[in-house]
Amino acid sequence: MDTQTTLIVVAALAVLALAALVFVLVNVRKKRTVHLKERFGPEYDHTVTAQGGSRKAEARLEEREKRVEKLNIKPVPPELRDRFLNSWRNVQAHFVDEPGAAVVEADGLVRKVMESRGYPLGSFEQRADDVSVDHPHLMANYRAAHEIALKKDRGEASTEDLRQAFVHYRALFEELLEVPELLEVKRG
Repeated sequence: MDTQTTLIVVAALAVLALAALVFVLVNVRKKRTVHLKERFGPEYDHTVTAQGGSRKAEARLEEREKRVEKLNIKPVPPELRDRFLNSWRNVQAHFVDEPGAAVVEADGLVRKVMESRGYPLGSFEQRADDVSVDHPHLMANYRAAHEIALKKDRGEASTEDLRQAFVHYRALFEELLEVPELLEVKRG
């Protein structure tokens, strides 16, 4: 083989290797995206919007997964679960007379359940990010409840807003406590 033929063969091999590398990288990225969309559901879209693009969002979601993997998340012990359920019933009864105060209490109770499960209690956004790894379908509601609680602090929340916040907190409370059927029976 002469030098020119050798160069053509080497160039062709380099192009094939580059094409194979691009194919593998695109495939890995697609698998990553599919995994994150399945894992995070609507939280994936929220994060894409918040981060301004899918690359940043996917990196952020992967960071969340890695962070939460390092935490010791566990179920609430039965005796503590019963105390939380009793506390929730009291907060729920308090809603009738003092809806604003009950929303604050509901938020505090949700945080206590998070803490008892092993979630660290940082800022609201950090809590939401951590919980979103295992409960992504509730994050839009959790954020909505938090926004309503902030509106309440500014004196801008209606009773209907507070009721909606309370419903959102209850859904997260039940999911974190992992016993929604108990609350359903006691409510009904």
